[in-house]
Amino acid sequence: MIPIGIFAENPTNVPASRASGKFIMVRHGQTEGNRDRRFTISVGIWQAEEAARRITELFKPEAVISSPFRRARQTSEIIAAQLKLSMEVLPDIHERDLGSLKGHSYEKVRELRRNDPSYNRAQRWRWRPVGGESYEDVRRRVIEAFESLLAKYSASEIVIVSHGVVMRSVWAHIVGAWQGAHLPPNCGIVLVEHDGRRMHPPKIIL
Repeated sequence: MIPIGIFAENPTNVPASRASGKFIMVRHGQTEGNRDRRFTISVGIWQAEEAARRITELFKPEAVISSPFRRARQTSEIIAAQLKLSMEVLPDIHERDLGSLKGHSYEKVRELRRNDPSYNRAQRWRWRPVGGESYEDVRRRVIEAFESLLAKYSASEIVIVSHGVVMRSVWAHIVGAWQGAHLPPNCGIVLVEHDGRRMHPPKIIL
């Protein structure tokens, strides 16, 4: 478990009835391979369209917010077009920066991480590759961006298209632990309700 003290106040005791806004978080569509990050057109489009259909059934969002990374923007564009909404790019909800390990496959990154003497599996969220970010760095960056969204969309429903590590970091921040933080599949949906100040416990939608 991560000491709760490193997080903002744990909001799990906030009554759900006080929620007035909704963050409808969506992971980007499927990509081809781990190194080139190309968008898988047929599968990625279908996943984004299915996510848009599900969102239409359950919510009434006012805007689509996207990570600046291409795979997230492509998913966002499809969802925004389906929902007939504008799309805004939010720079700080991008994928984790792997620094010197950028461009390697996930398998190679895992191998290099295991061989790094500074890596502690019991606190793997604190490990930082040279020139890159730890999961904790991502959490701090992402939560600062989400706080700006809390202020801007305090009583609105918005779609936020980003990445698995971004969605995990929001989950970990809210519940106070990285262990067990949900990693959604491509175009998986996680709902976070809020009252304009505090985010409530996340819910897996799709």
